[in-house]
Amino acid sequence: MPPFSFQSAGVLLAAVGIALGAFGAHGLKTRLEPQMLANFETGVRYQIYAALALMALAPQLTKERGLWLLLAGALIFSGTLYILSLTGLRWLGAVTPLGGALMIAGLVLCAVDLRR
Repeated sequence: MPPFSFQSAGVLLAAVGIALGAFGAHGLKTRLEPQMLANFETGVRYQIYAALALMALAPQLTKERGLWLLLAGALIFSGTLYILSLTGLRWLGAVTPLGGALMIAGLVLCAVDLRR
């Protein structure tokens, strides 16, 4: 089995994001309150952003620290929004910003590493 690849992780994150976007648009539109559907769609949108960033940045970086933060942040941010939307567990809304902060920190570290 080949070693872990951030570029492959980005591709898989994008594929899952597209599938979840279609599921939200077609399967959840009539089942969720408009605000919960909007939360779900936000999760999909940011998952795709992170996927694209991973695909673009991974081949250019030798340090992985920013990529790890970006991936972890995307999983936490989008994942908590998906669970919140589907279950109504509103306390997850307090965890979601942590994922966003991790994505921002990851992108900043990637920018620093690109300059080196």
